[in-house]
Amino acid sequence: MRILLIHNRYTQPGGEDAVFEAERALLERMGHRVVTFVEDNARLDGVNPLKAAVEAVWSRETQRRLKRLIEKTRPDVVHFHNTFLRISPAAYYTVKAMGLPVVQTLHNYRLVCPGALLMRDGRVCETCVGRKVPWPGAVHGCWRGSRAQTAVVAAMVAVHRALGTWERKVDRYIALTEVARRRFAEGGVPADRIAVKPNFVDPDPGAGAHDGGYALFVGRLSAEKGVRTLLEAWKGLRGIPLRVVGDGPLRGEMEERARDGGVEVEFMGRRGREEVLRLMKDARVLVFPSVWYEGFPVTLAEAFACGLPVVASRLGAMAEIVEDGRTGLLFKPGDAQGLAETVAALWGDRRRCEEMGREARSAYLARYTADANYERLMAIYRQAIAEARA
Repeated sequence: MRILLIHNRYTQPGGEDAVFEAERALLERMGHRVVTFVEDNARLDGVNPLKAAVEAVWSRETQRRLKRLIEKTRPDVVHFHNTFLRISPAAYYTVKAMGLPVVQTLHNYRLVCPGALLMRDGRVCETCVGRKVPWPGAVHGCWRGSRAQTAVVAAMVAVHRALGTWERKVDRYIALTEVARRRFAEGGVPADRIAVKPNFVDPDPGAGAHDGGYALFVGRLSAEKGVRTLLEAWKGLRGIPLRVVGDGPLRGEMEERARDGGVEVEFMGRRGREEVLRLMKDARVLVFPSVWYEGFPVTLAEAFACGLPVVASRLGAMAEIVEDGRTGLLFKPGDAQGLAETVAALWGDRRRCEEMGREARSAYLARYTADANYERLMAIYRQAIAEARA
């Protein structure tokens, strides 16, 4: 199969960029001819803000370049990962005008929430879900804390909702979880076109011995990741070392609070994937206290692949991926005391911890391997091709 993958990279590399590369590599390994069309938001530096705003809604430059690429490569299916900001949804129109099927992975909630997180002021917020014009997001400056920049996102969503882009120009959507599928359907994305396909971990890192004697956090040090809850919880967890892998805007605050509170935590900064997996193989438990729905945290699938049980918030994707009492334990989002009690209970029962680790490993083998993901992806491509032909 000839497959065109389209992706708009973010200024700061993130999970969506990693998933795009992982799926590209998987498709190539399986023998498909893969062509990529990639833009980068870093190229917006120095661009007139008004021009950038207009092109976020409709980029004619993207249309011209994409048309030439399609004429040259003649793909069987076109798979979009991200169109924001430089590519724009105008690209769908070019692809459909050339009679090709369109697949769109919904990595975040931008089609129903200008801030993309369904979160405001540290809490879950669904005010914009289902609105034809998501104006509350612009009023509150939900993207980057800027009303002007959020207004650009809201305008893009509103214009293409009015044009019927989401209904008429995409043959199949990929949601990463059932929770996300429901939210998008409530927000107006055609429910009968949304398939659920999680992210995957490849290659298989194998299970670890988990004898390092520490708990582990891996993620961006930002408010939505629940890092303040994490640190508050650890004030009451004497004797349980915590290693924190990652960086972000709250790192300085966390380090200062840890020093002042005498919290037993080691801040390790950003680490490469291989080292993260090694840490997961040694850790006794992964702590994942996010206070937003999440998309599909690859970190959880990586932990499962390493046979590492997870203590996570009972919210969104986390509550769907982590089976409470089987592959880990869940606690109330934002509840530092509840998190501390949950971690302490699991930490004190080594046998239960090991049993959950084995169940986590089994869940990985059943759901999150490259082979399982490939079969789901090809089924979605076939559905999109049949839909476009019809």
